[in-house]
Amino acid sequence: MTVREMARLAGVSVATVSRVFNGTGQVSEEMRQRVLESIKAHGYQPDHRGRALAARRHNTIGLVFPGLAGPYFGELIQGFELEVVQSQAAVHILCTHMRRDSDEQVVEMARRVDGLAVLGGTVSDDTLRRLAGTLPVVVLAGTGPGAIASIRAENHDAMRDLTTHLLTVHGLRDLIFVGSPDGSPDISERWEGFRTAHREACLTPRRRPVRAALRQEDGVQVASQLLKRGTLPQAIVCANDETALGVLVGLLGAGVRVPEDVVITGFDDVQMAGLVAPALTTVRQPIRELAAETARQLLRAGSTPPENRLLPTELVIRRSCGCASAGSTPDP
Repeated sequence: MTVREMARLAGVSVATVSRVFNGTGQVSEEMRQRVLESIKAHGYQPDHRGRALAARRHNTIGLVFPGLAGPYFGELIQGFELEVVQSQAAVHILCTHMRRDSDEQVVEMARRVDGLAVLGGTVSDDTLRRLAGTLPVVVLAGTGPGAIASIRAENHDAMRDLTTHLLTVHGLRDLIFVGSPDGSPDISERWEGFRTAHREACLTPRRRPVRAALRQEDGVQVASQLLKRGTLPQAIVCANDETALGVLVGLLGAGVRVPEDVVITGFDDVQMAGLVAPALTTVRQPIRELAAETARQLLRAGSTPPENRLLPTELVIRRSCGCASAGSTPDP
């Protein structure tokens, strides 16, 4: 639906519809209500690409995250911002904190940017479809509905390889997975990789993960819960490094030896993973490149078609799993 059709249905001028929608200019309350009721009835949304072009573009790209805590988001922001700034554009960041009005916040932001990068699982599929009809949208670290482009890292096979290393090289059998698959496409794929490794080894995987958020303090809480149970598993396979580092700190503080008493692994390979003692066995994913490629897709939107990309990851073996060498990558 065009603005002209909207104006005809509401019985007002095109300028009046624009003033009401943008909140600019003077419009009588009666006229404003008439336009708002018609907008609600017909689901009108303006074509932001056309508006931006007419105004010589906003020269701004939007980035939507659930929050900004921790090194993972810091790496994403640096990779994204560097690419955008080199194109002499600006970055607007929106943190939804997964509130009930998250989707409405993102829709409002879309009116002020030329393209939108959304972290997987942060915005509903319905809203993503709605936004993709008005401006370029790319899903970062996840997948979107339909033809919406996505840039993500390989998760399933990497976690399968890490888990297989623990099962075959170290002969471990009692492994737990720490993370919440329901909250993130990435974590869901890692959980499935954990389960696949067990099945391929003719072992029965645990039916449920130990659900936890992805912050370091959540890992500390997991460590406390495991200590209260009295018996630790042989290995704690964490969905990300921040959680793993929290588990490591919590257990070491209680006198538990790693890896002698329990093995701990992570995923991401943030800088701290290689600096702690023992250094953390993990999976290295190209965090900055994920964000940079997402930015590049948005910056060239309109000149090239959207493209789904799956970036490779790498298993990094360090001391926390029991291997003597640090920083090595095992042979396939």
